[in-house]
Amino acid sequence: MSGVAQTKVYAYEVALFGEFFSRDLKAILNRITLHTESAAPMHTHEVVFEQLGTPLLQSQGDDPVLLRARKEVGDGKESAWTLYSYLKPESVRVHPEATVRPWATCQVIGDALSLASALGYVRRSRIYKRGYVFRRGPLIIQMFQQEQVDPKTSLPIPAHADTLWEVEVKTATPVNTTAPQGGQIQVNTVRSAIEAVLEVQLVMKGLLDLRRQDI
Repeated sequence: MSGVAQTKVYAYEVALFGEFFSRDLKAILNRITLHTESAAPMHTHEVVFEQLGTPLLQSQGDDPVLLRARKEVGDGKESAWTLYSYLKPESVRVHPEATVRPWATCQVIGDALSLASALGYVRRSRIYKRGYVFRRGPLIIQMFQQEQVDPKTSLPIPAHADTLWEVEVKTATPVNTTAPQGGQIQVNTVRSAIEAVLEVQLVMKGLLDLRRQDI
């Protein structure tokens, strides 16, 4: 049976990305820990879906929507699935400093993967991510290695010691560009979110190259 979704719309996600070799882990871990408010181990299961007929849509000049299902699997406990819907990042001419893309999320009760199929999506990839998650004000910073899935057991295969580490610095709170009802100014704007991720870029300068990425 398909799951039940409760949608929460977030206008934009603002993000920077980077990667590094295992030999630099200790130095990067120390610097990020020094400049963040909290840290915790991270182990997530992610499944990426694409729309049915994606090649045809692309040939017609349309931008298919990606759907990512994600849940925490650490400490022997599994959280509920969350579905993330992403659109194409805005042009580098508009936002040259960071990736800015429209997105929406919804919490799913039940079978999220069947729900995605019922919505007209097909599975494109499936991975686990293991590492650390940090919080810095309105940002969440994920540092992880990807783990592939054993086709026989469906369990994660531990990453090789030389597997690249990946870093994602992104907004953890809604980022809106319009004023809410009542006309009050929205605190979290795209500009302030860009400035927040650029602060992390500056903090990590000389040790980790964080950059815009069209994904």
